[in-house]
Amino acid sequence: MPQQSQNIERLSAGTTAPSFTLTEADGGQVSLEQSLADAGRGVVVYFYPKAATPGCTTEACDFRDNLASLQGAGYLVLGVSPDEPEALRDFRDAQHLTYTLLSDPDYAVARSYGAYGSKVMGEQTFTGTQRSTFVVGKDGSLMHAEYDVQAEGHVRRLREELGL
Repeated sequence: MPQQSQNIERLSAGTTAPSFTLTEADGGQVSLEQSLADAGRGVVVYFYPKAATPGCTTEACDFRDNLASLQGAGYLVLGVSPDEPEALRDFRDAQHLTYTLLSDPDYAVARSYGAYGSKVMGEQTFTGTQRSTFVVGKDGSLMHAEYDVQAEGHVRRLREELGL
């Protein structure tokens, strides 16, 4: 199981969510501000390390399978990874994902959310996006911030946290 480095500034509920505009799987631009304007209650922003890997596929499909419940409660879902748009498009299409995937190739947004840093898996240490989830309320503040997310069962726990 990955362990996170201690040198990352983590965000917490009540703080203002960092603003962003990123490229989505089909090449268009998506901003947090526009997503908040389109959402009823807020936006779920989840960060994952790499499209089409086992853990990321489990988590992405979990969001897909629970999307109706989240959308019904007024939440939009945005998945963010360092993958290029073409890889995101392939991942989306292969897994039949019906929510927006965003490309953060320079890790700027992951860094701003504290979802980037060193991880240890086995005897290897590497740096990259860390599996993390945030719920941004309509006012732009974080309603929920969770780091070191386990892919399996995560969306069920998130729905419980949101009272869904």
